Formats: sequence, structure tokens, C-alpha cells
Amino acid sequence: MITLPEIKKSFFVSLWFMFLTFPIMVVRVNPIEKAVEWRWKNLLLVGVGSFLLSFVWRYLFKRKEAGKKKEEAGYDSGAKSFFHIILAEPKIYKPFLIGIAFFALAFPFIFSIYQTNIMTTALIYVMLGLGLNIVVGLAGLLDLGYVAFYAVGAYSYALLNYHFGLSFWLALPIGAALGAFFGILLGFPVLRLRGDYLAIVTLGFGEIIRIILENWNEFSFGPSGIANIPRPGFLGIEFSLQGATTFMYFLMIVLTLFTVFVVNRLQNSRIGRAWIALREDEIACQAMGIDKTKTKLTAFALGATWAGMVGVVFAAKTTFINPASFTVWESIIILCIVVLGGMGSVIGVVFGALILILLPEYLRAFSEYRMLIFGAVLIIMMVFRPGGVISSVRRTYRFEGLTGKRDKTGI
Repeated sequence: MITLPEIKKSFFVSLWFMFLTFPIMVVRVNPIEKAVEWRWKNLLLVGVGSFLLSFVWRYLFKRKEAGKKKEEAGYDSGAKSFFHIILAEPKIYKPFLIGIAFFALAFPFIFSIYQTNIMTTALIYVMLGLGLNIVVGLAGLLDLGYVAFYAVGAYSYALLNYHFGLSFWLALPIGAALGAFFGILLGFPVLRLRGDYLAIVTLGFGEIIRIILENWNEFSFGPSGIANIPRPGFLGIEFSLQGATTFMYFLMIVLTLFTVFVVNRLQNSRIGRAWIALREDEIACQAMGIDKTKTKLTAFALGATWAGMVGVVFAAKTTFINPASFTVWESIIILCIVVLGGMGSVIGVVFGALILILLPEYLRAFSEYRMLIFGAVLIIMMVFRPGGVISSVRRTYRFEGLTGKRDKTGI
């Protein structure tokens, strides 16, 4: 329940915002007519809007504090476990998955080429998010240079096709292997680094790759990039533009399902548990006998493998690449997908990618305010749901006592 003192605080917040925005929102000088226009309506809108936002913000904070108290008292928060309840009930999620499967198969035949291209791009970011989820979400290694491996995969296909005529299907595993190689190459110098230092070094690595591609004209054709990269074929069939777009869409669905399967199996494997232990406490992880060097290098290599593979797909989809496509902003977007969806959560990363890539495309009517909305959504999510849209469930083990009969040895 919101009390009177909190309403007063929201009221004073609105007055403070009205005072700060007064010169910008109210006063307008017309130099041509040499007149001053007073827009008092804007001041009223700022006051009412800031009061309502402050009021809602305080209300949500009280809900959050009440939820924490319930958890401490032994009650489970409904907001926290809503998605997990759905995912744990086969009668609910199986029909839902069947419906999504039919919709995905029919999508390119129902919607336009433009919509199919947008969905293909979203699936590309799903794969990138799942790859970075290995490094950041599971192993806890903050990598801000992930776009470098993406660029390595894209340029590997473009250059191999340009110089040697290699097809997409041959370049796909080569791009993945080169991504893994560069992941190991980055992993060795940063084995002893953690936190901010690791983030700065990986950021520098990503910028080094981009600057090399931009300035080494003899190798990468510099800022001009590489054009006329062939799209993937299938059994020698020549596709039209619409057929190639549809084929790329179904190819991305197959690769995304393959990525989800592999990442989920890795998460539940021995190396996955080692990554999670490394993320939680590096010293305790090493004390338990886990090889820290091998674990970190494996995380970097496997995460970079998916980035290299997706880079090949990106080059084939766009048929043109240049260094401007692989800026640090791409790494930040992919990291936001992992954080917003839920670090360590496979389904959360899928939802995060679809939200962050599809919503800006379908909200072009608010193009001037898209980045403002994007920043506000991230702030709200980090304050009220720091675990992400669908947070990863920590496995717990409970000792229930000895059950069953003892054997002859008394055990």
C-alpha cells in the first residue's frame, strides 16, 4: 500500500523535473519574429508524467521487497517461477511448442520476403546469443570482443570463395574451426584476468580485428568490403530471390535447433558443471581439482565456434560484408540479449534475442525514441528482474535420509 509520505516524495520529484526541464520544454525563442513562446502545456505534461512514473516506480519497488520477504519466509514468488512452472508442465508447453513449430514452418509462406528476412536475422542473433551464453552466462567470463569471431567467420567464407571458389557448405565448418582457433588465441593471454580487466582486453581484441580488416586492403579489401558473395545452394538447385530467402530461413531454423540442442547438452555435461563452478567461485573451483586453464579455453573456443559459424551464414545472407558490420555495438547487443534473456538460460537467451531484434523492427513508428525505449527497458529489467526474462534455475540437492534396506556390509 502506497502511503502519504511516498506520494509527497513523488510530488517533489515531479516538481524537481519541472524545474530542470523548464528552459528546454517551456521556453522557445523565435529569432525571426523576435518573440518568446511559452509552452506551459509541456510543463504540465512533464509534471504529470514524472509524478506517475515515480509513483509506479515506488509501487514496483514495494512489490519487489514484498517478494523478497516471501522468499526468505519460504514462499516461492509467482513472478519468479511463472515461466518455470509452464516449462515444467508437459500439458502446457507441448501444445505450445507444436503451435510454434507449425507457425515457424508456415511463416515464409504467410508473410513477405521482408518479414522472412527479419526473422532470419533474429535467428542469427539467437545463435550468437547462445554462443556468448557459453562464455558469459555459464563460465562467467565477460567477453566484449565476441564480434571479432563473428567477423572471422564472415571473412573466412568471403575470402575463401573469392580466392579459391569454396562453396558455403565447405566454408561453414572452416569458419567454425577458425572461430575456435581465434577463441583459443584470445583465451591464452587472458587466463589470469577477471572482471573489468578481462572485459577491457576482449574489447581491445575485437577492435584490433576490426581495424586490421579495415586497413589491410591487400587482404580484406579494406572499407570497400567484399561483394557478390554467393548464397548457399542445395543439390545444384538455382533459387530465385524469394526461394533463396526461404531456404536461408529454414537453414537458420535447423542451425538454431542444432545450437539449442548442443548448448543444452553442454550445460548439463561435466564441462558445463565446471563452467558454472568457475563462474560461481574461481578459487573454490580450482581447489576442487578442476583444471581452470582447460575450462576457460574450452569456453572461449566453443563460444567462438558458434560465432564463426554464424559469420559464414551472415556473409551468405547479405552477399556483402565490410568492417562496418562488426563494430563493438554488435558485441554490446549480443551481450544485452544474454543479460536480458537470462544468463545461463537457453530458453531465456532465445526470448531475449527475439525481443531485442524483432521489437525495434516492428516499432519503426517510434524510430526517434527507439534507443530511449531500449535503454529504459534494460534499466527496468536490471532493477526488477536482474536474473533476466527467464532466469536459469539453480539445481539444488536435498538429503532425504537413508531409504531402502541395508545390504550385508551395513551400507
